Amino acid sequence: MDLSGLLAQLLNGLAGASTLFLVAAGLSLIFGVTRIVNFAHGSFYMLGLYVAYSCVERLSGAMGFWPALLLAPLAVGLLGAAVEVLLLRRLYRAPELLQLLATFALVLVIKDAALWLWGPEELFGPRAPGLEGAVDLLGRRFPAYDLFLIAVGPVVLLLLWLLLTRTRWGTLVRAATQDREMLGALGVNQAWLFTGVFALGALLAGLGGALQLPREPASLELDMLTIGAAFVVVVVGGMGSLPGAFVAALVIAELKAVCIWLGLVQIGGVEVSFSKLTLVVEFLVMAAVLVWRPWGLLGRAQAAARTPGAPERPLRPAGRAATVAWCALLAALALLPFVAGQESYATVLLTDMAIAALFAASLHFILGPGGMHSFGHAAYFGLGAYGAALLVRWADAPFGVALLLAPLLAAAGALLYGWFCVRLSGVYLTMLTLAFAQITWAIAFQWDGVTGGSNGITGVWPPEALAQGAGFYWLALAVCAAGLYLLRRMLFAPLGWSLRAARDSAARAQAIGLDVRGTQWAAFVVAGLFAGLAGALAAYSKGSVAPDALSVTKSVDALVMVLLGGMQQLSGPIVGAGAFTWLHDSVARGTEYWRALLGGVMLLLVLLFPQGISGFAQAWQARAALKKGAP
Repeated sequence: MDLSGLLAQLLNGLAGASTLFLVAAGLSLIFGVTRIVNFAHGSFYMLGLYVAYSCVERLSGAMGFWPALLLAPLAVGLLGAAVEVLLLRRLYRAPELLQLLATFALVLVIKDAALWLWGPEELFGPRAPGLEGAVDLLGRRFPAYDLFLIAVGPVVLLLLWLLLTRTRWGTLVRAATQDREMLGALGVNQAWLFTGVFALGALLAGLGGALQLPREPASLELDMLTIGAAFVVVVVGGMGSLPGAFVAALVIAELKAVCIWLGLVQIGGVEVSFSKLTLVVEFLVMAAVLVWRPWGLLGRAQAAARTPGAPERPLRPAGRAATVAWCALLAALALLPFVAGQESYATVLLTDMAIAALFAASLHFILGPGGMHSFGHAAYFGLGAYGAALLVRWADAPFGVALLLAPLLAAAGALLYGWFCVRLSGVYLTMLTLAFAQITWAIAFQWDGVTGGSNGITGVWPPEALAQGAGFYWLALAVCAAGLYLLRRMLFAPLGWSLRAARDSAARAQAIGLDVRGTQWAAFVVAGLFAGLAGALAAYSKGSVAPDALSVTKSVDALVMVLLGGMQQLSGPIVGAGAFTWLHDSVARGTEYWRALLGGVMLLLVLLFPQGISGFAQAWQARAALKKGAP
C-alpha cells in the first residue's frame, strides 16, 4: 500500500466514474421527465458496446476509428426513440410496476437479439488510435485512454448543463421534471418531449458503452451488471439531478478504488479483505444515504403525482363457488401422481409451481394490499433456503426441524431490513429493498467458509421416505396450500385491514389511531417468513442452494409473477406463478432464444391485459354475467 498505488487506483476510479456517470445521467433524465424506472437502460449500454464493435470493425477503414465509434450511440439513441414511441408511450398512465415489467421484458428481448446478432462469445475491440500508450505517474504506467475517459465525464456534464439551461428544449425538460401535468396544460407537446428525452438518455447510455470498447470486451452480461450500478448512482445522487449523479458516481467509484488499494488488512488480529467489498460498497452507500437523506445527496423530495392509477376494488372473501373450485383444484393436484406417475416430470414442475406461488403470494402481501414496492424480496427467499442448508450442514438438523426454523431466519432478516424500509415510500423504498438484498447476496457470495461462496451448499435432501415417489410433491403442495390460506386469512384479519388503510391514506389511518409504520413493519416480517418457507422448500426440492437464490433476477421473477397474474386479485400470484413457471420451462426447453419469446409474451400481456391474467378473467366473467342478466 504505497502512495503511487493509491494514485493509480484513484485515477482508475475516476475513469470508471466517467462511464458510470454517462449511464446514470441518461437514466436520471428519463426518470426525471417520464417517471419511468427504465430497467432496460443497462441494455442500451450493452448495445452501445456491441454496435461500436461492429461499426469499428466494418467502417473504421473508410471513415476512421472515432467517427465509426460515435455512430454507435447515435444508433442506440434512435432505437431508444423507437422504443418510447412504440411501447412506453402506451404505458405512461399505467402503474409504475407495469412499466417496470415492460422494461424488464425489453431486457430479455434485447439480450437475445444481441445473442442472435453477435453470438455468445466476448468480443474484443481494437485500441483507440493515438491513445494506445501509457504515461508515467509517480513511477507507474497509467493508460492514456483512461486519462481521456476521465475528461469525458466533466465535459458531458458541462454540455448537458448548457443544453438544459441555455436552450428552450432544456427549459421544457426542466419544467417537465418539476410539473409535467402543468406543462401539458400550457399546450406543450409532451409526447415528443418525452421521445426526445428518452432518445437522449439512450444515447448517453450507448456512448458510455461505446467508449468502453478499447477497455473491455462486449458481453451479454453487461446489461444487468450496469443497470444495478446506474440505479445506485441515480438514487444516491438524487432522482433527476445530473450534478447529484456526477457526485455519486465519483464517490462510489473512488470508494471502490480505495477498497482495491487497501486489499487484505489486519485489524485487531483479524484479516479483513477490503477488496471483496467492491461487490457491495455501492449498495452500502445507497442504504446509508437513503436512511439519512431519502431523496439523495442533491435531490429533492418527490411531489405527489396528480394522475393516480385506477382505484382498487375492495377485497372480498371467496364465495362458495370459488371455494369449491379451489378445493377441487387442490384435490386434483393431490391425485395427479396416481394418473401421471409418481416420478413423472409433471410432479417436478408442479412442485416448482407451488413453491413459486407461495413466494409470489408473500410478495403480493406487501405489494398489493400494502402498497410497498420491493425489488429485494429474494433476500428472504434466499435466507430461508440458506437457513435450511446451514441447519443441515452445521447442526445436522432433522428435516422437520430445519423446515420449521429456516423461515425464522428470513423473518429475522425482514425484521431488521423492514425497520429501515417502512420509513420510506415510492421509488426510494424500492431502491432500499434492492440495496439490502444485494448486501445479503454479497455476503452469501463471498463468505466461503460458511455459505460455500459462489458454489453454494449441496447435499440438502429430504428424508428418503419423501425423496422417493411423489412424497415431497405432496408435502410441498400441502405446505404451500396452507401458507397461501394463512396469507389470505391475514388479509381479512385486523392486520390486513390496517395494512390497506395505511396504503390508501397513511394520514387518515394515523389520525384514527393506527400505527402505520408498525403495521407495515409487521407485514414485512410476515411476508419475509412465508418467502423464507418457500426458500426452504426450494432448497430441499433442488438439493442445494446458491447465491442466485438471493439475486435481483430472483426478485424480479417474483414481481413478474404477481403482475402477470394481477396485483388486485388474491388469486393473481397463484395464476401468475403457474403461468410464469410453465412459460419459463416450456419456452426454455424449446428454443435457444427463450428469453426473447418470454419477453415478447410479457409485453403482449402488459399491453393487452394490464390487469393481469386473473384480472382479465374476472372482468370477462363480470361482463358475461352482465350480458346474461340484461333483458
